[in-house]
Amino acid sequence: MTTTDPKEALLDAALLHVVFDGWSEATFDAAIADTDIDPALARALCPRGAVDLAVAYHKRGDAEMLARFHEEDLGTLRYSEKVAALVRFRLEAAEDKEAVRRGSTLFSLPQYAATGAQLIWYTCDAIWNALGDTSDDVNWYTKRMTLSAVYGSTVLYWLGDESEGHEATWAFLDRRIENVMQFEKAKAQFRKSPLGKLAEGPLGLLGRIKAPTARTNMPGQWKS
Repeated sequence: MTTTDPKEALLDAALLHVVFDGWSEATFDAAIADTDIDPALARALCPRGAVDLAVAYHKRGDAEMLARFHEEDLGTLRYSEKVAALVRFRLEAAEDKEAVRRGSTLFSLPQYAATGAQLIWYTCDAIWNALGDTSDDVNWYTKRMTLSAVYGSTVLYWLGDESEGHEATWAFLDRRIENVMQFEKAKAQFRKSPLGKLAEGPLGLLGRIKAPTARTNMPGQWKS
């Protein structure tokens, strides 16, 4: 064991077996055997077995992404380039592409799809928070929804990318970010147009949707 945290030890051990057995019970049992951790403790830490280890692996990648972000100097980059850089940091934090591939397969199953979507949402939320996002209305949600789509499609492209240094993936990512920027530009132009001004009334209802707060601990708020 290279760590005193039993869950981290289980994850490290599981990664040696995921390539063969995926995020499965066989992998979880092998991790327990390799670490000599009491099976009851292992199950208490991971009630869903290897599924919870797959979640821990994803969260480890998020933590490594943020650590690298704080180490790198991105001051000269445009905002969109900073977003792209963080997505790239997140993918590069995954040292084992097969573990990610197996995780994508796991979280595509109906019973775990919600967990997978939640993990992607949390990754994108971490990216926006790292960049100092201060939106507190419906834009809080649309930013994370849009980036989730970009992140998800980039991960799938990356998994099949065999180009040197994953250059094809980074080019793909830049195109997706550019698409988002074009959409935001078109949205701003629409708001300034006569038709956009006519829609200000109905669209104004969206302004009453508020971002989640620590005080309410709810998905969002409706401002009366």
